[in-house]
Amino acid sequence: MTATIALIPIDVQRGFDYPPWGRRNNPHMEDHGRRLLAAWRERGWPLLHVRHDSVQAGSSLRPDHPGNAFRDGFEPRAGEAVVGKSVNSAFIGTDLDLRLRRLGVDTVVMFGVSTDMCVSTTARMASNLGYRTIVVGDACFCFDLDDGAGGTIAAEAISAAHLATLRAEFAQVMDTAELLAHIDA
Repeated sequence: MTATIALIPIDVQRGFDYPPWGRRNNPHMEDHGRRLLAAWRERGWPLLHVRHDSVQAGSSLRPDHPGNAFRDGFEPRAGEAVVGKSVNSAFIGTDLDLRLRRLGVDTVVMFGVSTDMCVSTTARMASNLGYRTIVVGDACFCFDLDDGAGGTIAAEAISAAHLATLRAEFAQVMDTAELLAHIDA
């Protein structure tokens, strides 16, 4: 792997700890994500943080809400880009694609919140834009969802289905240890 590979943490924000998000899967997401950040920073490789700046009234991700802040250990450092978005895809209404192309990036590695929404949507678009796309599945989490028929779909099932769909068509799905082993090789 070379400097043509960028790490894109997506929406790793405090707002997901507020209502109405509910029960999440993967309590180890933060540990894995911090390991990825450390590996990229150690190598000086491109790192572009994505932050959801909601325009929805009452959202815990609005810029004027404390939940808009990055989670502990995920704050950008000096010189690290932050791309603000207001929809699921980090490519819509932002300059993410332009930034990546100017850096000469051809491969993107993504992780964050949530597996089934912003991570999946951004990964699909990255693939459609021609980037080799890697999603680090154990560095993502999502939430239980109402199934619309009075039941709940567990976050674990949602995550598994979305990672399988990404793997089938849009991205290589790896876990943190596997990706870091490739980097070290």
